[in-house]
Amino acid sequence: MIIINFKNYKTGKDILRLAKICKVVSKKNKMMIALSAVDIYPVSRFYKQVLAQHVDFEEKGAFTGTVLPEAVKENGAIGTLLNHAEKKLSFNVLKKTILRCKEVKLKTIVCAASIKQAKKISKLKPDYIAFEDPKLIGTGKSISKVKANKVKRFAKIINKTGVIPLCGAGVSTRADMKAALELGTKGILISSAIVKSKNPRRSLLNLTKS
Repeated sequence: MIIINFKNYKTGKDILRLAKICKVVSKKNKMMIALSAVDIYPVSRFYKQVLAQHVDFEEKGAFTGTVLPEAVKENGAIGTLLNHAEKKLSFNVLKKTILRCKEVKLKTIVCAASIKQAKKISKLKPDYIAFEDPKLIGTGKSISKVKANKVKRFAKIINKTGVIPLCGAGVSTRADMKAALELGTKGILISSAIVKSKNPRRSLLNLTKS
């Protein structure tokens, strides 16, 4: 599993262009892309593996500025990314949000900054937990190499819970992903190495080549 978080590095036509590249490469790999809520509808018209970068737990009502789970699903999202280092949630809010996502049948990929946090989050039964050390995000220093022992321990613990373990933070290359898989995770969460690449198609092909 490869999850590419587009963050807000691109807008408009650049989003569509990159999403089309992901669609082509994803024919041979299981790949989901996490988009801003405003980009979900146009991309989901041609690419079905789309995630919202965040949703809120509120239901329909007077909640100006919130991102409703129902809304992103109706616009084509199959799931959401939650608790990223750039969009942290309290445990209580995270619990409510995961429950709401389950109600509307959205997959949940929840980020955890530590093994302790991952263990606590696993009790909420999200679909995936991505172990990401915030200090390594965007550095090019892969967590699967810099903190291999922690990733291995995380994967061992989470694999026993029925939740699917992923890892991110600094993951950039095929070697980084291979290391993550060998340590027991089932995939990666990646962003700048693809989204900010001068040749994202080549970067994706290099990442996914056999």
